[in-house]
Formats: sequence, structure tokens, C-alpha cells
Amino acid sequence: MEKIQIDKMAIVLKLLGDKTRLTIILLLKESDCCVCEFVELFDMSQPSISQHVRKLKDANLITETRKGQWIFYSLNKNSEFYETILSITEHLPAQEEKIIQLEKLGKKISCD
Repeated sequence: MEKIQIDKMAIVLKLLGDKTRLTIILLLKESDCCVCEFVELFDMSQPSISQHVRKLKDANLITETRKGQWIFYSLNKNSEFYETILSITEHLPAQEEKIIQLEKLGKKISCD
């Protein structure tokens, strides 16, 4: 396994130091999500959530896929930080109950 540069890792760890962004990563470990789902889960404005998502995307931690009118975000399995992200998330509580809560409220978007 190739070593990650300290400067790059410091940037990623700083991004994950934000509770909202760290929770977004944990949610994406459970399921792909769109911004509107994050808005519902975090009870934050769409522009605020979009800014968090953009920072994660700019750091190559997440990717986006368009499905119809929706853009879904997922963990970037090709990122040099993917294994590190998985390692970090193993020490944190799973967020699957939040995904289930979205489904119960009828707010989980499915394009299947």
C-alpha cells in the first residue's frame, strides 16, 4: 500500500473534523444519498449542505452520479483515502437508523 502524503492527509482529517461532514461520510457508508436527503436529516439549509458536499467532493472523498433529476453522492472507492475513511468509520456509530428514519418518513429517494 502506497503511503499518503502528510499534507494531503492533514487536509482530509481537517475536513472530517467537522461533525456534519463526518456524519455525511458515515451516512454514505450506509447508502447513496442526495442533498435533499441530507437537508432533511441535518435540518440545515440546502446551500449549507451543498457547501459541505462540495468540500468532500473537491477532496475526492465522494463522487456524484446523476439519476434522472437527482444527483446521488457516494463514497469514492477509488480515492487514495478510501481505506483510511473506512478505518476511521469503524470506530464510530453506524448511521443506518437515520436512513431508516428517512424511509419511514417517505423522504428516501429511490430511482429504481
